[in-house]
Amino acid sequence: MRKLYFLLPGTDSKFACGGLWAELKTFNLAKEVCHADVVTYRQREKGKLFINDLLQEKNLDDVIFVISWGFDVARLATKLQQYNVVYHAHSAGYGFKLPASIPIISVSRDTMGYWGQSSPHSLIYYLPNQISNEFQNLNSQRDIDILVQARKSSQYLMQDLIPALREKCKVFVVNSYVDDLPGVFNRAKIYLYDSAEYWAQQGVSEGFGLQPLEALACGCQVFSSINGGLSDYLDPGFNCYKIAGYSKEYDVQRILKLLNNWTPSALSEEFLAEYRYENIIKRLELILDDLNDFFDHKKDHPGNIKNLTKMRLTRLRLQTLFNKVKKKYFKI
Repeated sequence: MRKLYFLLPGTDSKFACGGLWAELKTFNLAKEVCHADVVTYRQREKGKLFINDLLQEKNLDDVIFVISWGFDVARLATKLQQYNVVYHAHSAGYGFKLPASIPIISVSRDTMGYWGQSSPHSLIYYLPNQISNEFQNLNSQRDIDILVQARKSSQYLMQDLIPALREKCKVFVVNSYVDDLPGVFNRAKIYLYDSAEYWAQQGVSEGFGLQPLEALACGCQVFSSINGGLSDYLDPGFNCYKIAGYSKEYDVQRILKLLNNWTPSALSEEFLAEYRYENIIKRLELILDDLNDFFDHKKDHPGNIKNLTKMRLTRLRLQTLFNKVKKKYFKI
């Protein structure tokens, strides 16, 4: 099995974000299946490989480069076009195209569907992000009525809804990194998450949205937006509630009603199993076996399925139109 090189711009605080943590978590899982290393490409870091040094090696057929940092993917795909490359897709909507020679591993079905349409001749796989077993309901006393993480939250949530709720109940807003997030979730009764506005400003999708699922696993009731990858697992009315629903007053009414009759989220372990370690390791092993077979084939066989270019789509549409006209007027 080929070695995996996970390409990251860097791993220090300058690049700290959910995407970095998710990619490093996938890297650690991959190390249990095959040899894997982190490779940086924007800055050199002590004890880590640097891309330009690595590319000096003559034979890299026995490795697979894993690219993931959305804004850098197009440039990296071009730079590495002669090598074995896989795109680990989190968010969607960056606007670049990928050749069929680059397989895609998506973290959500939402992202998988995007690439299924945008890159129909690429190999595409689904590998969800992991929800660690520490995220579970500890059945402890909950002293926080409403929990909110400020990062990625909408102006409506922070400036309108939260002030209104603070008049009625205890609201705790997290503004910084939390060492024990499962512990905080286990203190809260209701968790609010509204990221649609944030991702609309970024121009790309919510790739997965770990926090609402982690909160549900810890027994919180969740009010959330349903954008992007959140739609994979959130089901309003059944395992969560849609936030920003019509008016602030209606949101407050629904939240207080739930708070006054609060019971823990009943998300089952069977539901969560899709996102737990055991399932993800099995999926990763199968995906990597497939990828190694594909790159063995790719060495000696060029791709020969026609791409859906703008020119080809135009021709297909014209052909369809012509066939309709022919059928209608010439009865053929």
